[in-house]
Amino acid sequence: TKAAVDAFNIVIQGGAVLAVLGLYWPRVREMLEGLLGRNAAGRRLLGLLVVAFLPAGVLGPLLDDAIEAKLFNPPAVIAALAFWGAVMIGIGAWQRRRFGDDATGPGPGDLSWRAALFIGVMQCVAMWPGTSRSMITIVAAMLVGLRPRQAAEFSFLLALPTLGGACVYKAAKDALGSDPSMLAQLGPWPVAVGILVATASAALAVRWLVSYLNRHGLAVFGWYRLALSAVYVVLVASGWLAFAPQAPTP
Repeated sequence: TKAAVDAFNIVIQGGAVLAVLGLYWPRVREMLEGLLGRNAAGRRLLGLLVVAFLPAGVLGPLLDDAIEAKLFNPPAVIAALAFWGAVMIGIGAWQRRRFGDDATGPGPGDLSWRAALFIGVMQCVAMWPGTSRSMITIVAAMLVGLRPRQAAEFSFLLALPTLGGACVYKAAKDALGSDPSMLAQLGPWPVAVGILVATASAALAVRWLVSYLNRHGLAVFGWYRLALSAVYVVLVASGWLAFAPQAPTP
């Protein structure tokens, strides 16, 4: 059923969580050491991520049903694609003026608590369908002073609690609902394969994205979103495409 497919689309984002754990394991290890009181820098980074996660962690479950009911429609999704596409083009030009080719600078653990909260509030905007979570948090991190590589690192580390929490919430909601569960309808093997494929594709995408951002910035992704929104307008107007709820992007 549609509910099972929607739950599957969310749960396989656990693959992105596994990919980030693997790619950024040294940082994750530092945070685990910090949790045990053995690494002050890791403890501070963990605290910053908790602060950044809190806005979405509180608002996500509260707004989940309302967002699915009100915003999963062609005008809302197309508007988000086009608007944030234009923002990314502007941010790309601003990035070149501010940072140039300099890839060095403060790391994720050097953010202020206020900056982390700002990134977390901005992450809530990504609950609007058609808005990329990674894009909005990378842009927010750059606005508070991180270079593209460091901004991407903070964004993907923030995906650990955000996407992990979304996976657990959606899986629990699916399992405890009145309809047959996702596993009962789709079977365990399709779900497991979906998570494995998502892990591999997310690992490749993250590696490529971080490298590309340092060299070229966000502008090309903005132009892509504008072109995609134009294609969607044509397809929806012609009746060839209808929108259904989709999983949030990593």
